[in-house]
Amino acid sequence: YQMDCCVSWILWYAVPLCLLLHLLCFAFLDADFTLTRANLLGYKPAEGQLKGLVVWVTGASSGLGEELAYQLATCGCRLILSARREDELNRVKRNCLEERSDLQDENILVLKLDLLERWTHEEKTRTAIEHFGRIDILVNNSGRSQRSLFTDTSLEVYQALMELNFLGTVSITKQVLAHMTQRQRAGTIVTVSSIVGLAGAPLGTGYAATKHALQGFFNSLRPELTDYPNIHISTVCPGPVISNIVQNVFTEEVNKPLTSPGSQEHKMPTSRCVRLMLVGIANNIKEMWIADQPFLLVFYLWQYTPTLAWFATNILGRKRVQNFKAGLDADSSYFTKTKTS
Repeated sequence: YQMDCCVSWILWYAVPLCLLLHLLCFAFLDADFTLTRANLLGYKPAEGQLKGLVVWVTGASSGLGEELAYQLATCGCRLILSARREDELNRVKRNCLEERSDLQDENILVLKLDLLERWTHEEKTRTAIEHFGRIDILVNNSGRSQRSLFTDTSLEVYQALMELNFLGTVSITKQVLAHMTQRQRAGTIVTVSSIVGLAGAPLGTGYAATKHALQGFFNSLRPELTDYPNIHISTVCPGPVISNIVQNVFTEEVNKPLTSPGSQEHKMPTSRCVRLMLVGIANNIKEMWIADQPFLLVFYLWQYTPTLAWFATNILGRKRVQNFKAGLDADSSYFTKTKTS
């Protein structure tokens, strides 16, 4: 009888209380439960888990890539910094050496790289390996976003997005993965996807398509590597984060710039996003969801209640498009009122 009472008490009181506590905590989270648990109880990047590793960061001249360079340098990583703008890469390197770490000049290699020039990727990878002897972690961070309606956008924009975001990433991954499998030692490939890699968003049909493609590619690649248990595939899905990516987005035409990047004050700070990324890397987390509320809630709705997610997406998507047509910033359109004529 006492056992029955105990079980009944758990079912009627303890379980609902536990669920309520989880819901209350969820309201203040900026990462999924797995990553949050690792941030609280797992390995810490600054405690030496990443120290001495050779990390190749693409898109390292600004935004997430630049912040990754700074925080990785603080962790004692040796760095390969790549992007198209070599002068900006040198600026990032100087900052790493002067302000962020005890690294020496030879510990940071500036390696100019264009993901569209896939015929150069084998040579670039060889150069990186010759400099450090190995590559422990590749962070696929390069890419461009999009702000345009499908009906107004040329097909060339979609081709350019796929060539850069998807095929460029696959190409450099192929070269580095060949090195990692040959070494048969620990290695990690991290790819920055997006919330729109899991859920579509209006005004970014081509961008979302490339991120969906990356999700499918790396989710399929991961089980192919069962013979290499020490090689880890990790995908990062951030929500809105402060970044220069909005200043370089594709619009209706390939060479047409965005009129106004808009305010970024509502977005997650870059430093916080990168901090959580490094926690996920240090703990070999396969997929990371990083976003402030209510965007983190969107991840969970799409994962567990797609019918409700479609309902919310239709409402928010309509508002996003209306504000875009009215001349408001697409990213901040969820937080502003639509203009009226």
